[in-house]
Amino acid sequence: GIKPERLIADTAYGKGEMLDWLVQKRGIAPHIPVIDKSGRKDGTFERADFTYDPEKDIYTCPGGKELTQNRRAFAKPREKKPDEDGLLRYRASKADCDACALKARCCPKGPSRKVTRSIFEPSRDVARTIARTTQYAISCKLRKKVEMLFAHMKRILGLNRLRLRGPCGAHDEFHLAATAQNLRKLAKLIPPPQVARQA
Repeated sequence: GIKPERLIADTAYGKGEMLDWLVQKRGIAPHIPVIDKSGRKDGTFERADFTYDPEKDIYTCPGGKELTQNRRAFAKPREKKPDEDGLLRYRASKADCDACALKARCCPKGPSRKVTRSIFEPSRDVARTIARTTQYAISCKLRKKVEMLFAHMKRILGLNRLRLRGPCGAHDEFHLAATAQNLRKLAKLIPPPQVARQA
């Protein structure tokens, strides 16, 4: 019966499928860094430098040219299908790229520029928008506090390996470890006893 409003996690959970499940199917705000491998280190334009128009379903390059999925106009429009990795491919015209002054910074080794877009990109954009908020910064601090507790369980309380088998055994071990952590915190909150000074 628990319905969380947001989920805080590290980058390992920032895949498109996970973000889409949270945003579209569960209605939970993902306070998760997005896994994005579209960055380039060779100085050429990245995907972030291209502007996407959701109404026309096209990308616009820094030179002002359009990148579309299909360059030819078919009598019967073809269905736009993603590849096995869930990516849609947008291509620029070779004629546009050959005449462009920015070709050396865009596609120096290829005849024309290609840009891929994930089918989960709307959910990834939601996560990117949340990452620029103050609430996200607070969530990062909260996540570090929780991770510190797990690190304490592993290193100090010796919970790097479970000794009891099955989900019930794991539940019992974690329950006891959490109880030990809470007792340790309570002991710190209790003020030390006042020792009477002798005159």
